[in-house]
Order: sequence, then structure tokens, then C-alpha cells
Amino acid sequence: MEAINRILQERITARIAPNKAVLIFGARRVGKTMMMRSIVENYAGRTMMLNGEDYDTLALLENRTVANYRHLLEGIDLLAIDEAQNIPQIGSILKLIVDEIPGVSVLASGSSSFDLLNKTGEPLVGRSTQFLLTPFSQREIAQTETALETRQNLESRLIYGSYPEVVMLDNYERKTDYLRDIVGAYLLKDILAIDGLKNSGKMRDLLRLVAFQLGSVVSYEELGRQLGMSKTTVEKYLDLLEKVFVVYRLGTYSCNLRKEVTKAGKWYFYDNGIRNAIIGAFSPLSMRQDVGALWENYLIGERRKANFNEGLHKEFYFWRTYDKQEIDLIEESPNGLSALEFKWGSKIPTAPKAFQEAYPHAVFQVVNRDNYLEFV
Repeated sequence: MEAINRILQERITARIAPNKAVLIFGARRVGKTMMMRSIVENYAGRTMMLNGEDYDTLALLENRTVANYRHLLEGIDLLAIDEAQNIPQIGSILKLIVDEIPGVSVLASGSSSFDLLNKTGEPLVGRSTQFLLTPFSQREIAQTETALETRQNLESRLIYGSYPEVVMLDNYERKTDYLRDIVGAYLLKDILAIDGLKNSGKMRDLLRLVAFQLGSVVSYEELGRQLGMSKTTVEKYLDLLEKVFVVYRLGTYSCNLRKEVTKAGKWYFYDNGIRNAIIGAFSPLSMRQDVGALWENYLIGERRKANFNEGLHKEFYFWRTYDKQEIDLIEESPNGLSALEFKWGSKIPTAPKAFQEAYPHAVFQVVNRDNYLEFV
């Protein structure tokens, strides 16, 4: 398969500027390093690329003085640091470089917003731009596929997801092994490293429960009861999982009508393949009970990827009333309100009456296998 160009690369390159920092977030293995290398290789000025996991890099940056950094960066126009979250005091280091070394642009990546934002957040306010790199979007994969191939590969996307290496692998057994490796070797290690968590078993159990409740409203109290932990601990763990880009929360859309549910939340996975690896579910769609949930997770994920990649400034919610009227996805943008209902089958429902009455100007659309490519 030929190389796939990342949509985000052009936007990131355009934001590189002297005495500013560009931060790239994203889960491990989504392609941050490859994209950074490509940006550095195509950059017109002199560059230096460092790796935050390399001891030599730590030694170079350890002496936090302007004199040290001036010496290190003499003649350099762009400093790129991969896996920057591993460098102690990275926020202060980047602030010093951006503030005190004239003409140097900074590009830094990290696999945890908790680490990088905690370590760069305060120091770099007003000096940095942030981007999120996700697994491949269908728009990116379409560079190397015909429309027919895309339809033929839909089942694979729902089961194995869109991590770059998964998309490139050509047989299902290797895709399965790769996803199991990611979940075992990277994902849980990253999470546990973040907060010094000791109990990886509980975290894995929580992830499994959330995976089984995909597309359903999640009760923290109920999860806590099942896991033998407090509601507060459940919320803390889910917050950590969100900060390493494993899951994300959709809240409810409401203008506080009496019937509308206002405080519930649903949790979705950034990637279908990671979700299925967590529960060991790689059987074909024809043998599964969760196709509707996989379809919903995939389509919401694709809408969010477009939002990140193209800077669309949309906010995402779901909508629900106490008498169980529901819409899968509400998109609020500067252009207005869109309501999307996702159906794996061919059924075309109408918008719930309560929603039509409350939001007469909203655009309502049903997305199914016949028309989904227009939406992703």
C-alpha cells in the first residue's frame, strides 16, 4: 500500500513560526513520529530532531540555562522533540527556548495530554498551538482506495479499526496480534505511568465494562459497584483514559426542557480495533450482537476526526429525553445544529417529535451504509 498523507500535516506546518511552539497530541502508534519526520524533512530551514525517550536528549536539555540552549540551538531554525512528555520540566524548557532564543520554532509531540499539558500548559499559555492526531480517517485512507474497496473494507474498519499499521497489514490474524500488542504493551503502560497507578487490573476491568456499554449511557455509581471502587475513583480513571486518547465522553445536548436528560454521559473509543481488542472480540459482523454499537462508534469517530483534521470548531453531544426518545449525535457548529441518527440496517426513522418541536431549525439526517461515505 502506498503512503498515506496526513490531512493535519499541512495545517501544522502552516502554524510553525519563530518563537512559538506547536504541540501534537495523540495515542501511541497513530503516526506522530512519521508525520513529524516528514514535516522536518520538508522544512526549509535548519532543523534538529530529538527524542524524549533518549538519554542523550535528556542530558542535552538537563542544564536549564539560556546559555546552554543558545549553544545547543545555534543556527537552528526548527527544534522538533518527539515523545516530549518524557522530559522532566519540559514546559519550563520549552518556555525558556521560545522566550529567549530568537528565531527558533518548536515542534513537540506526546502520547498523553495529561503529561504534556501538565508540563507545558501554564508556561506556554499564548505561546503554543495544539493539534490532535488520531488513527487514520476514512478521508485519508481514501487516497489509496477506490470507492468499491472502501465498501469492501468497511467490515474490517468496524472490527479492526484504523490505526496506521493495522490498515497496512494484509491479513486479519496479523491485525489481531498487532492490536493485542498495542493494548498490552503500550496502552495500559501509558495509563499506569501517568498517575503512578498501581492497580492495572482494575483499570483493565473498567475498560472492559465501558467497552461492553459502548453507545449506552454510563452510570459511574453502577460501574463503581461492579468494580468495588468509589464513584470518584471511576471518574478519575475515566479521566485518565481520556487523557491518553483511548476513550472520550459525549455529554447530553439540552436547552433545559423538562423532558430532556441533562447529566448523563456516553463513552466511546477513539478506535474500534482498540475497543474490540480490550474485550477480545474479533469475530465477523454476521456473528455479532454489537454491530449497531460498532457502527455508531465508527461514524462518531469519523465525524470527530474531520473536526480535528480540518479545524471545524464543532461541539458533539447526544440527545435524550426521560421517555427514551433519543438521537445518536448532535453537532453544534457556527453554521447551526445537525442531528444524526446512525442505522446499520436500511430503516429510515424520522426525528423524534419532542426534538422537532424544541429545535425546529436543526437539520436531521439518517446515516446508513448507503449514504455514509458522504458523511465521513
